[in-house]
Amino acid sequence: MAEPVSMSGLTPDEAKEFHEFYLKGMMLFVAVAIVAHILVWIWRPWFHPEKTAMASDLLQNATTTLSMLT
Repeated sequence: MAEPVSMSGLTPDEAKEFHEFYLKGMMLFVAVAIVAHILVWIWRPWFHPEKTAMASDLLQNATTTLSMLT
């Protein structure tokens, strides 16, 4: 008797095998992305206290300018 076939056309065994490869590929992708983010953070961190202070000063200046215009 033939194995049942799903909508994807895969048998349950083939679907399990595909799922295993998919999970391994996804884990590899996530690991590479994490390493890439760590390397970029080491190279150029993106949440500097100085930059954050500068951004808040910019926001305060923009708010002040807009309040003067109205």
